[in-house]
Amino acid sequence: MFNFWGSKDQQGQSRPPPEASSSSSQQQQQPWYSPSLVSSPSSSSRPQTSGQNPAHVSPGEAAGIITYLKDKSVDELRKLLSDKDAYQQFLHSLDQVKVQNNIKDELRRETLQLARENLEKEPQIMELRNQCKIIRTTELAAAQEKLNELERQKEEILKFYSPGSLLNKLQEAMNEVDEESEALQEKFLEKEIDTAAFVQKYKKLRTIYHRRALIHLAAKTSNIG
Repeated sequence: MFNFWGSKDQQGQSRPPPEASSSSSQQQQQPWYSPSLVSSPSSSSRPQTSGQNPAHVSPGEAAGIITYLKDKSVDELRKLLSDKDAYQQFLHSLDQVKVQNNIKDELRRETLQLARENLEKEPQIMELRNQCKIIRTTELAAAQEKLNELERQKEEILKFYSPGSLLNKLQEAMNEVDEESEALQEKFLEKEIDTAAFVQKYKKLRTIYHRRALIHLAAKTSNIG
């Protein structure tokens, strides 16, 4: 009889021995990445749990990476999945990765440059710190003492020219003029001064007294109001 394609005999002959299939599967190179990183089509439709953090890739970046991968053969793609060194070489050949590496290198160089400049300025910083310490202990102390003295003088001046102090001084001036006019009056009664001189001096003293009395009364009334 003829053996048609798909017959039992042909299927039996085409089926490899179990031992041969197991040995060939062991010879296959295992992928370097974790199997959990590759999801099956059915698992892609499942909702992700809160603990999963998928990488967010923009459509432009994805299109750029696909452009690099579309011309590669199946063997080359398999090598990227199984050979970590080949994957790293491909990764670092991408323009996006090159740009990021250049930025990282530039930032590293700038950081090192700033660190060198800071170390070079350390003696100057120490000198300025010592100067500030000297100023704080000497010049600042003298300036603080002078400031305290000026504050004390200001308080005395304000106290001297306060409304209450001025009223007291005006009252004392009134009393002095009043006493002087009384002493002049006693001299006149004892005939120690003539009438013309007495009238002239007494009139002048009483005018000063009443002028100061009016000012005192007006200031006191205004202060009370």
